[in-house]
Amino acid sequence: MTVSTPYGGTSQPEAGGESSPEKLLAPVLSAFWDEDRSWTLDVYRRHEGYEGLRKALAMSPDDVIAYVKDSGLRGRGGAGFPTGMKWQFIPQGDGKPHYLVVNADESEPGTCKDIPLLFANPHSLIEGMVIACYAIRSSHAFIYLRGEVVPVLRRLHSAVREAYAAGYLGENILGSGVDLDITVHAGAGAYICGEETALLDSLEGRRGQPRLRPPFPAVAGLYACPTVVNNVESIASVPAILKNGKEWFRSMGSEKSPGFTLYSLSGHVASPGQYEGPLGITLRQLLDMSGGMRPGHRLKFWTPGGSSTPMFTDEHLDVPLDYEGVGAAGSMLGTKALQCFDETTCVVRAVTRWTEFYAHESCGKCTPCREGTYWLVQLLRDIEAGKGVMADLDKLNDIADNINGKAFCALGDGAAAPIFSSLKYFREEYEEHITGRGCPFDPAKSTAWADQHTEVLA
Repeated sequence: MTVSTPYGGTSQPEAGGESSPEKLLAPVLSAFWDEDRSWTLDVYRRHEGYEGLRKALAMSPDDVIAYVKDSGLRGRGGAGFPTGMKWQFIPQGDGKPHYLVVNADESEPGTCKDIPLLFANPHSLIEGMVIACYAIRSSHAFIYLRGEVVPVLRRLHSAVREAYAAGYLGENILGSGVDLDITVHAGAGAYICGEETALLDSLEGRRGQPRLRPPFPAVAGLYACPTVVNNVESIASVPAILKNGKEWFRSMGSEKSPGFTLYSLSGHVASPGQYEGPLGITLRQLLDMSGGMRPGHRLKFWTPGGSSTPMFTDEHLDVPLDYEGVGAAGSMLGTKALQCFDETTCVVRAVTRWTEFYAHESCGKCTPCREGTYWLVQLLRDIEAGKGVMADLDKLNDIADNINGKAFCALGDGAAAPIFSSLKYFREEYEEHITGRGCPFDPAKSTAWADQHTEVLA
């Protein structure tokens, strides 16, 4: 029998009775975030910290790469590219320095997993970096951190100092003959620097703009040397894989998307926050754990991976949140930033604000993105204000199509995604803005909305 849920949509009860939703969680990176001084080396070692490094150092570098590759770990920064395969692309015996660069420039709207991870458990990243650098034969690594998060910057510097003092960084790490230095670099707050080649340019002291590829960073990255660029969560997941085994990691998630990951649940939900579970969990299950949508409201639309991924509706509550499941449903898992919006939210207003962000953050290097995002904003503002005409809807779609797949980097694709998906699922709402000369969710325009939300207007 189908039953209704407190956040919209319906669900099918599981055969064999109900089970506790919390059992679906798999806390690994977040296992001791709530402990006192969880960010310190003492607490990290109390939870078997740096044991994965010891196991890695007992293996050959090539075996470490193969082990991570066999585990099936995929990049947690958005694209989902296999981590071990990326390490394998680094040429060996080329006589050049090799670099590892960790992308901590977390700036995708709705994404908030790497910053809490660095704040509460920075040593998981440091240990993962030592393992990765050993595997790719690198003696210098960089962390490119979003510069606005000064408390995290200080905590990361403190953790690096602890690791040096304990012999996990510097010369002859744990008597292995391996040397590694880590540089923590604070960016200046540009969204485009989350793109890996723009990040490398910024790290070298130049204006952050995407590079033409090829050559790819694995061949000519930082300082024109072979470079691996990985997300914080990707690298921080490596120690647990080495410590507990690749079979343990593969026991979670799905065949093509194995392991655990952090889901950032935000928006109009009862209990927003980080939920660490296996890949393939559904939004319905996560909402069950978080108490559903805020009381008295239902889910209207949501993003599976931040604002640059095509939006979903309550029809997609049971889509498996892994790379294949979300892709088959017409979106991208991205950074697993689950932004949930209830029925009081104006889709046109939300898409306009996102598009304004992309227009502001465009680096201006390529014409489709620079000009296209500007014109999208003009059209959306007119529609939101009730000044649009029906032809504007086809024009929106046409401009987005001229950006999608034709921009220099993925920022253009991300800007087009909310346009396409919102017109697909909520075209009638756009039309209401045009025919009604304004937003139907505006209390001044909609007495029905006002009647339902008198507490807001009081």
